[in-house]
Amino acid sequence: MTCAACANRVERALNKLDGVTASVNYATERAIVTGAGPDLAGRATSAVDKAGYDATVRDPESADELAEQLTIKRVTALRRRLIVAILLAIPLMDATIVLAAVPSLRFPGWEIVSLLVALPVVTWAAYPFHRATIRNLRHRAVSMDTLVSLGIVVSFGWAAVSVLLPGASSTGGHWPGLSSIPLDTGALYLDVAAGMTVFQLAGRYFETRSRRRAADVFGALSRLATPTARVLRDGAEVDVPTGQVVKGEVVIVKAGEIVPVDGTVLEGAAAVDTSVVTGEPLPRSVRAGDPVIGGTISTDGRLVLTATAVGAHTQLAQMAAVAEQAQERKARIQHTVDRIIVWFVPAVIALAIAVTVGWIVSGAPFQQAMGTGISVLVIACPCALGLATPTALMVGIGRGATLGILIKGQDALEASGVIDTIVLDKTGTLTTGELVVDHIDPDLLRYVVSIEHNSEHPIAQAVERRAATDGINPEPVTDFKVHPGQGATGVVAGHRVAVGNLALLESEGIPATAQEGGASSVVYVAIDGQQAGSFTLADRLRPTAGAAIETLHSQKLRTILLTGDSEPVARSVAASLGIDDVRAGVLPADKAAVIERLRADGRRVAMVGDGINDAAALATADLGLAVVSGTDIALKSADIILVREDLRVVPDAIALARRTRQTIHRNLIWAFGYNVAAVPIAAAGLLNPLIAAAAMSLSSLFVTYNSLRLRDFGTEPE
Repeated sequence: MTCAACANRVERALNKLDGVTASVNYATERAIVTGAGPDLAGRATSAVDKAGYDATVRDPESADELAEQLTIKRVTALRRRLIVAILLAIPLMDATIVLAAVPSLRFPGWEIVSLLVALPVVTWAAYPFHRATIRNLRHRAVSMDTLVSLGIVVSFGWAAVSVLLPGASSTGGHWPGLSSIPLDTGALYLDVAAGMTVFQLAGRYFETRSRRRAADVFGALSRLATPTARVLRDGAEVDVPTGQVVKGEVVIVKAGEIVPVDGTVLEGAAAVDTSVVTGEPLPRSVRAGDPVIGGTISTDGRLVLTATAVGAHTQLAQMAAVAEQAQERKARIQHTVDRIIVWFVPAVIALAIAVTVGWIVSGAPFQQAMGTGISVLVIACPCALGLATPTALMVGIGRGATLGILIKGQDALEASGVIDTIVLDKTGTLTTGELVVDHIDPDLLRYVVSIEHNSEHPIAQAVERRAATDGINPEPVTDFKVHPGQGATGVVAGHRVAVGNLALLESEGIPATAQEGGASSVVYVAIDGQQAGSFTLADRLRPTAGAAIETLHSQKLRTILLTGDSEPVARSVAASLGIDDVRAGVLPADKAAVIERLRADGRRVAMVGDGINDAAALATADLGLAVVSGTDIALKSADIILVREDLRVVPDAIALARRTRQTIHRNLIWAFGYNVAAVPIAAAGLLNPLIAAAAMSLSSLFVTYNSLRLRDFGTEPE
């Protein structure tokens, strides 16, 4: 495909198949085809072939390598044609202008020589445009290549007629900007034909290279995986393809090597560089029991891992899949652009003919009318329109993936520009989600850990961690009973023990005195029917939570803390972070209703949650952001997935989404504005065909390079 019109034609051909829905992306040169029926792949490729293009079913294992080879081949071919065109066109243009302006320097047959020099330029060098045009016409279609090919053929054809049949030329008037040269010097149209070829080839060459660089950013995540892994089999270390590693196998990673799979450390300790996957700048220290992510690098130590996720189930593979799926989806504004391009090219051809006829009827010299028509034909090419959205999406989503920000699609970009309120879950989002036991008497802890050892509750896990740290072991328990929502009871060393909240003690008929825990939750302990004491549980704030909230406020966003925790705890956390609006005691099932009420009040809401209990709220919000600490990425109910542990990733994600959205809008404003302004200027006869060809190429390059600026997001100085 050579332009957005090509992508539209392929998409229409695929969607004509029974029961098939297809989306074709010009930037990635891929079609996503869904449907039922026998041999769907065969029918789809056949439909693409009949539309005049070639297609093969994408093999995930070899697709990236094949795409790279095809791009290199295309760039090399364009560079070769461009070099030949430049070497012939520059002396041709200089010679024809000088000889046309200074008759005394002319030699017999100079115009014939000029024609022969121009011939390889307008045929072999311009062949990609002619080939695409012939293919399109064979299928009764037109594209942007049609406009370029017509411009070159008409310019060269009229030059040939003027040179070989001098009587066919009309006299009168002079070339724009060349007042000493009469318009009937037909050889100057060779300059137009050759110059147009050079400019168009240069534009296509640099555009293809730029799209390749954009794809490099987009595909960076996929290339992080190492092709081989060192596994322990039959007591020996052997190297095997990463795809053959089995879940549960023991994997060895030496210092400086890439971790091939997701796993849990069995032996060793190291500082692991996670920056390429999560965007975190500092290495993370890991030791036995800690999880590691495939694609990260062990910088200074040997690690022995148990593989917990392999192949498509690794976090890296899921991140790459989500990013790729997001890029394939089209923004709503892109659908509008596609509809415009369908009729734009034939409309431009009709306009160019009408302008040419209009100038002739008005009495202008035929050469002038022809030049004006060619200018309209060339300047109106909507190449920039076709590139405006997909290139920005490709680079923005690719850059986000390298920063631990997975933008699922254009919905997130469109919502990011309008949100004014951001609702934040507390546990697991603003806090680590891991409870810590504070202020407990060692004698009391012996009874508590004995009771909690029989429970899987998060409080029980926190108690066991504290007991292990203090060197206290649990004792046998009899008559153990769980009281849902209240706590647990049992008999330890002959004493009846109750551990839980005030409601548990009251239900057991035990007199109790309430205590204020501030930002911590209070757990009460009773022994033999008497309140024996209490301890507090704190959920630690993430270290960067304060900085993240401060940045969100600087982005003019209203922040709301939404939690199922008690009012005192929620208020204390909110006060420490500078959040004024607190909604406490909200059950997970009711969080979506809170989001709905905010939206009903006219707020545009973004929800930040841990992606587990907040699925409904994330889906209800205008923009859902899931802070993910596990590996189940693809199934989250969010528009943006955050895999970086640094909570400042939240404002970074919003800023990147807004920046990508702004880039798309700037691209489209430029592309539409360029065509709206340029076509009337060309139709008025104020634009030389050479300048028109250069301007059209530069507009496409502007859009592409403006999109590439997103690669620098997050690296700019504060």
